[in-house]
Amino acid sequence: MLGSPHSTGNDLLVLHTLRCVGFAGLARVSGAAGLPAPEVESVLIDLAVAGLVTHAPGDFGGWGLTEAGRVAAAERICAELDTAGARTAVAGAYDDFLVLNPELLDLCTAWQMRSADGVATPNDHTDPAYDSRILDRFTDFHGRADAVCADLAAVLLRFRRYRVRLAHALTRARSGAVEYVTNDMESYHIVWFQLHEDLLATLGIPRY
Repeated sequence: MLGSPHSTGNDLLVLHTLRCVGFAGLARVSGAAGLPAPEVESVLIDLAVAGLVTHAPGDFGGWGLTEAGRVAAAERICAELDTAGARTAVAGAYDDFLVLNPELLDLCTAWQMRSADGVATPNDHTDPAYDSRILDRFTDFHGRADAVCADLAAVLLRFRRYRVRLAHALTRARSGAVEYVTNDMESYHIVWFQLHEDLLATLGIPRY
């Protein structure tokens, strides 16, 4: 089920989310997809029956795509893109993303490392003034990143989730939860990385 021209059925949404986040537990897939965990679990079970995903039990278990699942995800996402007539718009947004990507990586480096007497040392976050300056730069960056996500969401609704997740990560970081910049699984950097994976998968571009 592919849904309307500007949305996906939950089976495709969950399948594609798993493609973007990689092997993950139910909670993480649910959070990334923006769907209730019981609903996601039901879809995952159906996908497992179809041979598209597999589940590993245990404390370190989770869900992952089978090879057939990767093929199906790629085919369905391509069909969704063409049905929505969104290929040109998504490609243009990807170009804008690529302009921003080096800046985001530089910001993450500045957050994790700082210079002391000309020597790069890990940022231990004991200097509130330094962290505040970097977070101000993140806030400025986020305004431009959100505009790219808004362009994407205008043609494919599933991209709107990135606006929510990136804004949430920045808000948490600014409230003192420093792990939401680069370290948490819902950190700004991780969500941005998943957006990159999503764009590559959506456009059928291999990651080298």
